[in-house]
Amino acid sequence: MNEIKLDKKVNFDNIKDKVRVFAPATVANMICGFDILGFAVNEPGDEVKMYRVAEPGVRIRSIAGDDGRLPLDADRNTVSACVKMLLSDLGVADTIGVEIELIKHMPIGSGLGSSSASTVAGLYAINALLGAPLTKEELMPYCVEGERLACGHGHADNVAPALMGGVTLIRGQEALDIVKLPVPGELYAGIVFPQVDVPTRDARQLIKDKVLLKDAVVQWGNIAGLIAGLFQNDYDLIGRSMQDVLIEPTRAILIPEFYEMKRIALECGALSFGISGSGPSVVAISRGADIARVATAKIKEHLSSKEIDSYQYVSAVNVEGPRLLDFDA
Repeated sequence: MNEIKLDKKVNFDNIKDKVRVFAPATVANMICGFDILGFAVNEPGDEVKMYRVAEPGVRIRSIAGDDGRLPLDADRNTVSACVKMLLSDLGVADTIGVEIELIKHMPIGSGLGSSSASTVAGLYAINALLGAPLTKEELMPYCVEGERLACGHGHADNVAPALMGGVTLIRGQEALDIVKLPVPGELYAGIVFPQVDVPTRDARQLIKDKVLLKDAVVQWGNIAGLIAGLFQNDYDLIGRSMQDVLIEPTRAILIPEFYEMKRIALECGALSFGISGSGPSVVAISRGADIARVATAKIKEHLSSKEIDSYQYVSAVNVEGPRLLDFDA
């Protein structure tokens, strides 16, 4: 775990009785930036309701929307496990009691950062319940640890944008170094989640340990071009740069109709098209919402003709990250 020494004290006068938090889905890798780039979207996302209770400890009251796939055991669920870790590091694990309701609004195994959204929502919620003693930067290592618990690999390309909002660059993994990048105002994502199963671990195992230097040079140029395009508000440069010559050729094999979906998106005017995270979700990056809507609609129509069900989401980049919601008791 990337350690942050917590010297914060919880002010018990600031503790709330209950909070409700939404945390967004994310598009990891941003096509060309494997494990180092990602951005948040407005929908879908996950929700956590958290209640302060008299008995110390962390418990899960209920989980909705997961089809019974997630553990209710507080030591095995990433949301509650990370909350427990944070309370312990703050020195209040023996005095604070919380109960959690997790509401999954996004599909598990979608390539949209499902576990990240839940973990971020839970950590943002406990921080808010305690009166916000920690900054987002101080919460980040706990979010990364949640990813480690969820999938065995503590990377930040989903949790960083989910927590910080916007587009994020993970410059350093060991000594966690996260940089927020500019977000052009007309940048939209048209996301399609085909109803096929691509487990994250399986997708990672397909990735080669070694790459050709000439391919690495192309990828470095694309990443640099994408970041320059974000700073310059240059949509053409963004589109030219969001090309993946390292990971996509292998992972696309696991996603039915990938190249036909890509052809459709680009013909509709998308700047670029690629895999969200480890898939199977795919994303059409567009200038404006209209192109994203048309592209996702046509891709859905094509998948339906192949008897593949799918979900679609169209969203601008979410620059806020998690947010507190009104509590509907």
